[in-house]
Order: sequence, then C-alpha cells, then structure tokens
Amino acid sequence: MAEANAGFPTDAKRPLLREGVLHADLCVIGAGSGGLSVAAGAVQMGASVVLIEKHRMGGDCLNTGCVPSKALLAAAHAAQVVRSSGRFGVNGHEPAVEFAKVHAHVHGVIAAIAPHDSVERFEGLGVTVIRAAARFTGPQEVEAGDQRIRARRFIVATGSSAAVPPVPGLAETPYLTNESVFDLTDRPDHLLVLGGGPIGIEMAQAFRRLGAQVTVLERAGILPKDEPEAVAILRTVLRREGIVLHEGAQIAAVRRAANGVEVELGDGTRIAGSHLLVAAGRRPNLQGLGLEQAGIATTPRGITVDAGLRTTNRRVFAIGDVAGGPQFTHIAGYHAGIVIRNALFGLPAKVDYAALPWVTYADPELAHVGLTEAEARTAGHPVTILGQDLAGNDRAQAEAATEGLIKVVLGKGGRILGATIVAPRAGEMIGLWGLAIQKRLKIGAIACSLAPYPTMSEISKRAAGGFYTPTLFGSRTRRLVGLIQRFLP
Repeated sequence: MAEANAGFPTDAKRPLLREGVLHADLCVIGAGSGGLSVAAGAVQMGASVVLIEKHRMGGDCLNTGCVPSKALLAAAHAAQVVRSSGRFGVNGHEPAVEFAKVHAHVHGVIAAIAPHDSVERFEGLGVTVIRAAARFTGPQEVEAGDQRIRARRFIVATGSSAAVPPVPGLAETPYLTNESVFDLTDRPDHLLVLGGGPIGIEMAQAFRRLGAQVTVLERAGILPKDEPEAVAILRTVLRREGIVLHEGAQIAAVRRAANGVEVELGDGTRIAGSHLLVAAGRRPNLQGLGLEQAGIATTPRGITVDAGLRTTNRRVFAIGDVAGGPQFTHIAGYHAGIVIRNALFGLPAKVDYAALPWVTYADPELAHVGLTEAEARTAGHPVTILGQDLAGNDRAQAEAATEGLIKVVLGKGGRILGATIVAPRAGEMIGLWGLAIQKRLKIGAIACSLAPYPTMSEISKRAAGGFYTPTLFGSRTRRLVGLIQRFLP
C-alpha cells in the first residue's frame, strides 16, 4: 500500500499538455503497491507525476492478494479459537461458519482500505491518474487510451499474475486462483490446492479451519525455500488439523468430474474435489506493454534490471514483481524507495537483499530473514547454528502454543547471517533479526538486549545467549570465579 501522507492541500507540480502530449517528470505504469508508493512519494517531493492503471487501484495486494488473504485468515483463526478453546477449560465446540458473512468480512476489509489507494486520493495529492492500458510507442513515449505521455523517467510496476502450469486438461477445467477465490460466497466442500508454497499453504489452512475438506498437491515438498526443521513443525500442524498433503506429487491430468473436479496423479491415483485452487507460482505482467518498442529487455522471469532497478532503456525503471526478483509486497515498497532516490535525486541507490524477510501466515507463522543454513554453507561461511524450542518459552506455555522454534545462522565471529522463527506472530518478531543483519551486527547485540517478560520474543534473546553458554559456564570460567572469590573481601 502507498505510505505517503494525505488529506491536506497540495501545491504539487502538474504535468503539462503541449501539442497533444502530456509531459511529466515521472510516468508510473501500474497502481499496485510499488507504483502507488513511487507516485505518492514523488509528487510530494515536487515532481510532476502521471499514474496509469488499466484495472483496479491498489493492484493485487489490495484486491486479490495480501489484504483479502489476511482477512480470510483472520476469520479462520476466529473459528479455530472456538474449536480449540476446550484446552483452556472453556466450552470449545465446532463453530457454525456462515461463509457468506466471511465473504462480506473479506470484502469489507478491502473496502475500508480502498480509499487510501483511490484515484480521488492520488489526484488530491497532485498526481494525474489515467485509467487505461499503457503501451510504449518508443523509447521516450507511452500511449494510454487516447493520451500520449512523455516523461523524464518511466517506472513499470505492473506486478504479476497467477501462473497456470501446463497440466493436461487444466485449461478445460474450472479452477480458482487468488484472483477469484475471494469471490466465493459458498464454502467449498473439498478444496484441492495445486501448489504447496506460501499462498497454497495459507489458503489450505484457512479453508480447512472454515470447515472445508482440503487436499494439497505439491510436486516437491511444501515451502521448499524455508528451513526444513521449521517446515516440519508446520507440516505436523497441518496434518493434525485434517489437511491431506501429497508431497512429491506428479500431476498427470485434471478434468471435470460430476459436480466438481478430479486430479489424476502420475501413479494413477485419482483425487476428487468440489473446487480446484491453482497456487503454483506467479508470472510477470508483461503483455501489451510494447516493451520491445522502448528497447526494454525481458526474460520469462520479468524485465531485466540492474542493481539500481534500471532497465536496458536508461529512462525506464522496473519495480516489484515485474522486475523478476523476490515477489513480495514489501519488496515493491522497498523498490519504490530505491527508484525515487535514483530517478529524482540521481543517487546511486542499489538493491540489497541480504536482510530480505518473508512470512508464511499460517498458524503458527513461519518467518525468515537472511540466509538459510544451506545457503550460508553454500556461500562458504563458517556456520554456527543457534536454536531454541518454543516449548521453553513461558508465554508460549501460558497460551498453550508451544509448537515452534527459532533457528539462527551465524558466520565468522558470531555475525548474524539469517534467522527463522516458527511461532504465533512470528512475522512481528523477525524484524529484530532483519535489522541485525542489515546493520551487520554480531550475536552479542541480541544477547545483551532486554526483552520484556513474559513474551514470545524472549526466544530471540535466549537463542542468542546460547552462543556464550559453552564459555560462560565452562571449566575456565568456574576456575576464574573460584580464584576471584578467594580474594574478595
């Protein structure tokens, strides 16, 4: 979402119309998270800005991604609290889920946030908003509807869409993606989820907790980019809640079956369901942009950019999912800051993913930042691993939420390289480790910090303290203390 101030008069510099062409300092293509952040920031810094959006303001994040998915997860969490409250001596029971009201909640959240990303707000800031598809007609010009735009710099922020794998029969079979699953007003009887990445796992648990049967089909292992120990905990939770996981599944075919769908696996197994959700990755939105007319190189991953997010056309930058890098909303916002520094101030800002965080918003959440153990070893670091189980945390015991862990990857001299946390609200806890990595801190900085008691975040301090345990409580320390005590008055 855009993060600039609003709601006050502006004397923003406006684009100029000369001989039928609109001239601006910046032209932003795509009004998703990254594009909105660039537009809002740049116009308030004194640049004239044209923002072009052919579909919905707010892009995928607001309308079909982060916002509706987290709203659905919140409803699912509420259902699970009712279902599992018996462990606290409270009358736990199977909740009655009115799925149409869940749908209303999800879309009510979207509606509540939408004004922040609206045309009216951005026009009030001084941005010229054009609702049309954009297409480059040359290296320095874009056409949107019947309007031509020339700008000193262009920013392509068109995002990505759900990738549809080449599975036989899929094109002829009704299926859902993130662009349609939140439009359901009736709960699926049995949801088949094609893909075991973060989106697939989040939706699988949400729909299961809301009362649907759920089967996940993943050709590798679920959450393959995360630490295996962390994934193992989440896998156990998902299976205990009744989600059927088929890992290493080869999809041979998909077809209509009765009133639903059927998936045939490579070994001949057939799995029937009422609905199919395809969550098998993302593809960059490049179609129809005329990038070749502007001399902008692309690959199947997205637009080719350098470390400063500049494309092969020096006037054009690309940010967010379309730039072919990590596909997270917070990365689009991070990219926006890099581009503003480059495009407005001419500063040599470059991306640095050393402290890149990501979170799978299951329950418990799985949060990670920096390098995994495998990545650190592959990079040649002398690796030290620290860890703590959540069961040793007093707050976790009080809340009967003891399934989880922290794993910290250290390099030479105790420098922090990466961290993984599995815990309730792990996404809120991982930021400490991201800051430590960004500032190139050593583990002592965390070990010496003061954490409030009782909180789950204490697990970070306890894990860090483990680095010093062998020395602090070793024989050498005991001898030293004994010697000192002999001379103390």
